[in-house]
Amino acid sequence: MTISSTTVRNSYSGDGSTTTFSYTFKIFQDSDIQVIIRSSTGTETTKTITTHYTVTGAGVSAGGTVIFTGGNIPTATETVVLRRNIPQTQAIDYIANDPFPAESHEEGLDRATMAIQQIQEEVTRSLKLSKTNTMTSTEFTVGAAARANKILAFDTNGEISVTQELGTNRGNWATATTFNARDIVKDSSNNNIYIANTTHTSVGTTPISSNADVAKWDLIVDAQAATNAANNASNHASNSSNFANNSSNSANTSANHSANSSNFANNSSNSANASSNHSANSSNFSNSASNHASNSSNHSANSSNFANASSNHSANSSNFANNSSNSANTSANHASNSSNHASNSSNHSANSSNFANNSSNHASNSSNFANNSSNFANTASNSANAANSARDAALAAADNFDDVYLGSKTTDPTLDNDGDALTAGDLYYNSIGNVLKYYTGSAWVAITSGGITDLVQDTTPQLGGALDVNTFSITSTSNGNITLQPNGTGDVVLSADTVKIGDANTDAILTTDGTGDITISTNSGSNSGTVKIFDGVNGNIEITPNGSGVVKLDGLSYPSSDGTANQSIITDGSGNLSFTTIATTLSYSSGTATGDGTDTTFTISSGRSVEDVLVFVNGFQLTPTTDYTISGTTLTFITAPANNAEITYRYLPLGGAYTSANFTGNGSSTTITIDAGRAVNDVLVVVNGLTLVPTDDYTISGTTLTFATAPANLAEITVRYLRLS
Repeated sequence: MTISSTTVRNSYSGDGSTTTFSYTFKIFQDSDIQVIIRSSTGTETTKTITTHYTVTGAGVSAGGTVIFTGGNIPTATETVVLRRNIPQTQAIDYIANDPFPAESHEEGLDRATMAIQQIQEEVTRSLKLSKTNTMTSTEFTVGAAARANKILAFDTNGEISVTQELGTNRGNWATATTFNARDIVKDSSNNNIYIANTTHTSVGTTPISSNADVAKWDLIVDAQAATNAANNASNHASNSSNFANNSSNSANTSANHSANSSNFANNSSNSANASSNHSANSSNFSNSASNHASNSSNHSANSSNFANASSNHSANSSNFANNSSNSANTSANHASNSSNHASNSSNHSANSSNFANNSSNHASNSSNFANNSSNFANTASNSANAANSARDAALAAADNFDDVYLGSKTTDPTLDNDGDALTAGDLYYNSIGNVLKYYTGSAWVAITSGGITDLVQDTTPQLGGALDVNTFSITSTSNGNITLQPNGTGDVVLSADTVKIGDANTDAILTTDGTGDITISTNSGSNSGTVKIFDGVNGNIEITPNGSGVVKLDGLSYPSSDGTANQSIITDGSGNLSFTTIATTLSYSSGTATGDGTDTTFTISSGRSVEDVLVFVNGFQLTPTTDYTISGTTLTFITAPANNAEITYRYLPLGGAYTSANFTGNGSSTTITIDAGRAVNDVLVVVNGLTLVPTDDYTISGTTLTFATAPANLAEITVRYLRLS
């Protein structure tokens, strides 16, 4: 037959009264079907044939029925699952040089196809990568002890890994308490949250940060640091405000200093003008002194002339001459003093000029100082503006932090600390329940009391590291699917050496989520062998080895190419199959001998056994083993043939299986049971050494051989089964 249906499983709902359920696939025998009852709670129970149910329709292509026995009828809350469960064994034995057993071979192909369909049904129900997805390995090597209480997760490369376990909230830390790895506690001295990394019994006191066992804890929420950060931010804002005020005062002082410097510059300029006026006055005084000196010199000349005139008139005016001489000396001294006064006035004028220059330089320096003071005032003003901006930024940062972490409260807040609406991600510490809570956007959830185990409240969850399933499973409810959906052309990669699918003690299905084909390949599909199951009615299953590799099924290596027409597949006895042309002509031969009344052994052709040699003595056919045995080329009679007895050996063709069966007549029974699949012409029936005639002396129907006349009481009946191929 052909396998035209891919159905290997039927499912029905019980109702408490229906006892018969149909299966729509072929099985070879009653034990080839598995019956499972699933309860409303998901408990699955595999039922036992005969005890709980019986089967009809084995061997029928369209299937049959499963009939539940009394007391085992499925209830209205139970689901009935019928699965084909063909044994994964190969019981067909090919005999070298036999005619090709088409029926047996086709049955073997049918069984192989059914086994593949069963695997397909399991693969369809498995957790798997999409066709375009990749994963370096779907195996993990972590041993049972190392992965106990851990979770199965994906690492930063998207590969499977066994990572840390989930934690358990233990409330406030206490001394002399046994804590297990991953236990979560709160340090009541500073509200910090810790997770244990080592199982131990606590000692000492809080804070944990200075406890002797601090290395056995990992800090996960630094509440103390958050509080300090808030205080530091507030202090920084206050300092920034003070700095801004100081800068503003400095700017005012600089402005006053600039005004004073400007006044000083004006005073210096006035001083310079005064010095310049004094210099001019000194110069005028010097000119006056010089003129006075010139007048004195002229007076001296006139006095000298008068003296000469007086001398000439000396006789008459001697006293007058002496007086005139004294007057001349006085005038000369006065002239000398006037000259000195002129020199001093000139020096004073030079000093006044230098003082004017110095005053001018001082005025210039004062002007520069005024400019510098103005620049300093501008710089101070800019610094004040920057300080104000820093203060505003610090205050904004503190306010933003204050809007996210709301501090310690006794009840769930409905507004933030500014009276604004709450936002997703806000935090606060509940001092009544001693637990840190976060806001989901609609509700407050405790972080350390089971809140994080309910991911349904997080609408956009993201993994910050590998997900540790902690010996648990990723499951769904209400028969819901579990979908791993990569982005774009990304793949789902199972990095494990072994990927298991299906529930315990039940079959699994590996299938596509649509009408696509299934291809199983190695090495990411590059230079690899493939197994491809085509979708659709009558879809093929292709097995393609890599390069010169071969297809192996149950230890048998199949040919890599087709043979010629009418060839058969044979084995070399070492698991290698090949196409060959088998001769269909059977060869028969015979031999004769003569008895002497004493000799029991005779020589025959080699390679023979008692079942493929017919032995006749004086026309009577002997019974194998009972009347003779064969070892090598020696045939040994149990009783020596009589003297001159005619002995004939008829050699049946080799290459097939010959068997026989012995019976004893009772004088009344006309039927005996023989092997199945036989007809009258491929069975030799011998009664007391006489070979019966097919149809005339006996007929065969199924496994029943019927004699035309009942064999006599104690008659020796031998049935010899000839080769069928």
